[in-house]
Amino acid sequence: MHMASAPRKQLSMGGLRVLTAMRRRMPWIVWLSLAWLLLVVFLSIFAEFVAPYGFNKQNLLHRLDAPLWLGGKHGYWLGTDHLGRDVLSRLIYGMRTSIIIALVGSWIGAIIGTTLGMMAAHFRGIVDDAIMILVDFQASMPFLIIALAVLAFFGNNFVLFVVLVGLNGWEVYARLTRGQVMSVGARGYAMAVRLLGARPTRIYLRHILPNIASVLLVQLTLSFPETILLETSLSFLGLGVQPPNTSLGLALGEGRVYLTSAWWIGVSAGTSIFLTTLAMSLLGDWARDYLDPRLY
Repeated sequence: MHMASAPRKQLSMGGLRVLTAMRRRMPWIVWLSLAWLLLVVFLSIFAEFVAPYGFNKQNLLHRLDAPLWLGGKHGYWLGTDHLGRDVLSRLIYGMRTSIIIALVGSWIGAIIGTTLGMMAAHFRGIVDDAIMILVDFQASMPFLIIALAVLAFFGNNFVLFVVLVGLNGWEVYARLTRGQVMSVGARGYAMAVRLLGARPTRIYLRHILPNIASVLLVQLTLSFPETILLETSLSFLGLGVQPPNTSLGLALGEGRVYLTSAWWIGVSAGTSIFLTTLAMSLLGDWARDYLDPRLY
């Protein structure tokens, strides 16, 4: 019993050491970023229970009502918009929509880029050249203009919109994966598994991918803010999420008309976008530095 419990104690002590090291190395600004992101996730999951009103509930008698902290007399914490809808409720629901689109889009780009990067590293030769040409072509395109043209030509479709958001930035994952796979594939354990007769799919999924996963996850956190900004930009221009649904970009677009008379509509959405993208960028920068052994 004592011998069996010893490894468990060692593992628990090791986990405590890792947490203690992270606590010491994580700056206070990163802790604040993590707290904000956890709050965003909590509000997104429990939006129906947290939001004081439905995001489309209208009260024209209270249209453009000021926030409670600016002298508003009807109990709206962040005021109301031009249709009398609660800005705070629409902000919470819009945050959930934007986060879901950004998450799905980021994973689409990561999966496509990682797959193509592995193919380029595995086949080499003409396949590698063709994929790298696609990467350079994607990197040189003004993607926002291409997305605007596609949405204007094919019409506004939510699935098409999410796929377009996901196609942004896959070339970064392809380049990164190709370099990492070539580096890891040349190491002894990968070559030994290959000599033992393991299939390429098993080698990449069981041995190479877990060793480069940390690098890809850091890149995911760094690409996530760009994906949110792309979604909000398209929604702001009217080619993303459409009414009666809501998102941060759509809320920002609706508030631009009332910046002089009801500035809280656009400023609330813009502040949420700024804080979320900044927090994710700071967390991604810290994770990249923390996982780089050359810095410690």
